Amino acid sequence: MQKKFGGSAIFLDRSDINTDEIIPAKYLTEVTKEALTPYILEDLKLEGFDPKGNKLKNATVVVSRENFGCGSSREHAPWVFEVNDVHTVIAESYARIFRQNMFNGGMLAIELPKADVDQLMAMQQLGDVVVAVDLDDQSVTAKAGGEEKCFKFEISPFDKALVAAGGWVEFADARY
Repeated sequence: MQKKFGGSAIFLDRSDINTDEIIPAKYLTEVTKEALTPYILEDLKLEGFDPKGNKLKNATVVVSRENFGCGSSREHAPWVFEVNDVHTVIAESYARIFRQNMFNGGMLAIELPKADVDQLMAMQQLGDVVVAVDLDDQSVTAKAGGEEKCFKFEISPFDKALVAAGGWVEFADARY
């Protein structure tokens, strides 16, 4: 499956969103990734956020604050994003295991400084925000209401290779 980076953004303006909020533990017994699809962010309590709403259904990018993906270490958290076509998460920082699980799945966990995330969050006031990601240039461009902002991000060469390959399995298959 070819992953798409960028698209319509949803904003989760809170720090410490944990893996139990991303995918509740009661669904970890599902036997396929696809079975997780309807449960994305089901237990996230955030003013104005509706886990069954159109904003989330149409989103392909999540923008959040620091320590995103903290809590229990489980691959299911990135998987639920993957099966919902959310292949890009932008945050101030990540829990280490969540971040690496994103890269291992061929998805982007983009880290931006607080000031840049603040600017992205403020763009919501202009209307729907659409994000474009250039992996080669390591940049994010956000557009809303006729305004455009560009941000640069860092990614290690290895993590970039994982994402470009489509994930760890595809990376290993091509090399070993």
